[in-house]
Amino acid sequence: MIDQRGGAVFWTQAILPFSVLVVFFVIPFAIILSVSFFARVEGGLFEPSFELTNYIRFLSPFFGRILLVSIALAASTTAIVVAIAFPFSYIVSRMNSRAQSVILVFILSVLSLSEVIIGFAWSTLLSQTAGIGNLFAFLGLIGSSEAYTPGLLALMLGLAYLGFPYAVLTIYPSVSRIDPELTDAAHMSGASPVLAFVTVILPIMRRTITGAMILVFVFTLGAYLLPQVLGRPQHWTLPVHITDQAIFQSNIPFAASMAMFLLLVSLALVGLFLAASTDRKGQTA
Repeated sequence: MIDQRGGAVFWTQAILPFSVLVVFFVIPFAIILSVSFFARVEGGLFEPSFELTNYIRFLSPFFGRILLVSIALAASTTAIVVAIAFPFSYIVSRMNSRAQSVILVFILSVLSLSEVIIGFAWSTLLSQTAGIGNLFAFLGLIGSSEAYTPGLLALMLGLAYLGFPYAVLTIYPSVSRIDPELTDAAHMSGASPVLAFVTVILPIMRRTITGAMILVFVFTLGAYLLPQVLGRPQHWTLPVHITDQAIFQSNIPFAASMAMFLLLVSLALVGLFLAASTDRKGQTA
């Protein structure tokens, strides 16, 4: 009986999660990797082969620029989102429980919105006819209403709106557990609220901030719809071009090689984030 119970525990705690990982990650990854080396044939098909043509093509200046644009957009959005989400979460954690509940419910409700709804909502809000340009013109801030989309500013706003709830929900649980006596001690030592926040709270939250940055970065790096709705063609990210190659150009092997590049870049940059949050002794701060 003990052996049966122990076997069941081993199955649920080790073999079952490992099987799920293999089925939903390892096998799809192996398929994409193998297809990325296949050769394209006429008619939008492909045949098994081992060619480096797809990877060599991706290293051209055109696709290299697309990769850099994707990384720059994701990194910029991550910096903006975390810079706003961290003090926002800290302020919310110091409110009364009722106010915290209302704000967190609102944040959770934003997660129920799909990227399609967010994209077209921001497109309407930043349009010339029904957007905030009319409000600015009414207040006399600008001469006449103008459109702010498509453009880089609109795309950054949309990506930040998309990633902000994830950053808050990552940071809030940790920041809410910080002992208020730590900041009180800093204030008694003569530190201003800003100085106490920078010198006491930020070092304690370094690991959490790193986790939020990784989550937002990976999430925005894979954005597909918002760059098309809110941005211009020069702002289109790598997932947009992957879809174009796979569906409209019928070049599945090249799309697979681009997806592999995107995955490798994501893993490399996540590793850099983790390395930056590790102290000299190899311990994560």
